Amino acid sequence: MMTLHRRTLAVLGMLAMLVLGGPAWSAEQGNLPDLDKFIRARIDIGEMMTNYFKDRGGMSFGEGGRPSPEQMRDMREDINARLAKVLEPYGLTAEEYRSRSREVLGDETAVREYLDQHPDLKKRYEALPMDRMGRSGSGRGY
Repeated sequence: MMTLHRRTLAVLGMLAMLVLGGPAWSAEQGNLPDLDKFIRARIDIGEMMTNYFKDRGGMSFGEGGRPSPEQMRDMREDINARLAKVLEPYGLTAEEYRSRSREVLGDETAVREYLDQHPDLKKRYEALPMDRMGRSGSGRGY
């Protein structure tokens, strides 16, 4: 009788752990596809932007070195078109990426652990500039 009681308690204890711990575990695991998608998108965007400005390094904007308003508009349109192409394989729009990236990539521990598991991505991620064109911010690139 005592053995039956102990087994019942042990089974109930395991069930309680599954019921109570399951939602937290699944929520944590549920973010992995988003984390993967957003890390890969950030790397691709950062590499695209780095190449974009490197390729235009010899561009002269005249006195003061700043582009005209027309040149800025053209650059913005070109960058947005390129950004849409980069995000397309991830099923993301620029608006969705901008609105959700801070949330999805905000857990620095999860990002670091993910990158530690993917050394090829980690190398590319760490090669990105720390911020965007000298603007303050946290994290890498875009």
